[in-house]
Amino acid sequence: MFQHVEPYPGDPILSLNEAFQKDPRPQRINLSIGIYFDDAGRIPMLPSVREAERRVVEAAGARPYLPMEGAANMRSAVQDLLFGAGHPALAAGRVATIQSVGSSGGLKVGADFIKRWFPDSAVYLSDPTWDNHRAVFEGAFLECRSYPYYDATTGGLRFDAMCEALRAAPERSVVLLHACCHNPTGVDLTPAQWRELVPVLRERRLIPFLDLAYQGYGDGIEEDAQAVRLLADEGLGFFVANSFSKSMSLYGERCGALSVVCPDAAQAERVLGQLKFTIRRNYSNPPLHGGQLVARVLGDADLRAMWQAEVDGMRQRIQAMRQALHAVLSAKRPGRDFGYFLTQRGMFSYTGLSPAQVDRLKDEFGVYLVRSGRMCVAGLNTGNVEATANAMAAVLG
Repeated sequence: MFQHVEPYPGDPILSLNEAFQKDPRPQRINLSIGIYFDDAGRIPMLPSVREAERRVVEAAGARPYLPMEGAANMRSAVQDLLFGAGHPALAAGRVATIQSVGSSGGLKVGADFIKRWFPDSAVYLSDPTWDNHRAVFEGAFLECRSYPYYDATTGGLRFDAMCEALRAAPERSVVLLHACCHNPTGVDLTPAQWRELVPVLRERRLIPFLDLAYQGYGDGIEEDAQAVRLLADEGLGFFVANSFSKSMSLYGERCGALSVVCPDAAQAERVLGQLKFTIRRNYSNPPLHGGQLVARVLGDADLRAMWQAEVDGMRQRIQAMRQALHAVLSAKRPGRDFGYFLTQRGMFSYTGLSPAQVDRLKDEFGVYLVRSGRMCVAGLNTGNVEATANAMAAVLG
C-alpha cells in the first residue's frame, strides 16, 4: 500500500543533533540546534516561569478546549509585548492575534491564509534564511524567491542590494523579514535601515511578514520589538509571528502567536475570522498550559520584571561567549578579522567556515555545526569555548 512513499531524508539540523547524541566522545560540543543552554550546558528553567507555573497549577480546574484563536489573556499579553500597551493600532482594534503552536505554527497559519487570500503572491526570503521558512511556505503551495541579504566577504548585510531587489518585486509580494537576531547569520538591519526600508515596502505595496523568534536576545525585550512598532507606526499592514520558546525556555510547550496588523477594525475582524477558519481546518485550537504560563509571566508586574532580568542575563552570557571566541581566534590567527562575531547578534553566527571545514570540526574535534557554517553561540560556555576556538583555528589552516 505504501511502497510508493519516498523516504524522508531528515531535517539537516535535527538529524545533526541526533548524530551528536550518538557520538561517544565525552568532550563533544553541540553548536547546531537553536536552543539556549546555560553555562553548565543545561536548558534553564527560568524562575519567573517556574513561579508562574506554580500559580497556574495551584489555580487549575477543568481543562476545556480553548477557542480556535486561543486564550484571550495570552493574546492580549502578546499584543502588549509586541506593540506596547496602549499602542494606537491596539486601541483602534486593528490587530488580529491568534495563539499559535509555536512561531512555526504562526508561520504555517499565516502561509495558509496568504495562499487563500493572496494566491498569486510570491514569498521573498532572505538569502540565506532559516531552512524551515522555505519548507513552510512551499508547503502552503506558495512560490518562494530570494532577495540578497548576507555579505560573505564582510560578514555583514547587503542592504543596498536587498532594497534594489525588493523595489523590483511585484506588488503584493510577501517579504519575510527577521525582526531581530537573524537566523542563521546573526546579521540585522540597523534602526536607520529599517526606516529606509519602510518607503520601499509602502511604495511597492509589499506585504511584510516578520518573524520574531528571539525577542530579548538582540538588544533587549523592548528594543527587539522596534521593527514591529515602526511598521505599525507607519500605518503598514503586515504579519508578525513570535515565539516564547527561547525567551521563556518553553521549547516543548510550543507557545507562539501570529498577529496581523490591518488598516481598520472591520478588516481586522474579518482577518481574525479567516484565521480561525484556517486553524479549525488544521489543529482546531491551541494547547492550554503553555499559553497560560506566558499570560501569567507577562500579566504580573513582578514576574515580568523578573523575566526581563533573566532574558537580560541570557543575552549577556551569549555576548560574553562571542567576546571569548573572538579573543581566542584573534590570538590564534592574528592576520584574520573575526570582528563579525562581535557585530552579529542573537543566538546564531555565520562562522565563514566551508562545508568541508565544518566536516573536519565534527570528525576530528567533535564540534558540531550546521554545514552552512552556522553556529549556535548559545551552545558555548566557559568550559568549551576555548576548545571550540582552537578547533576552528585548526581547520582554518
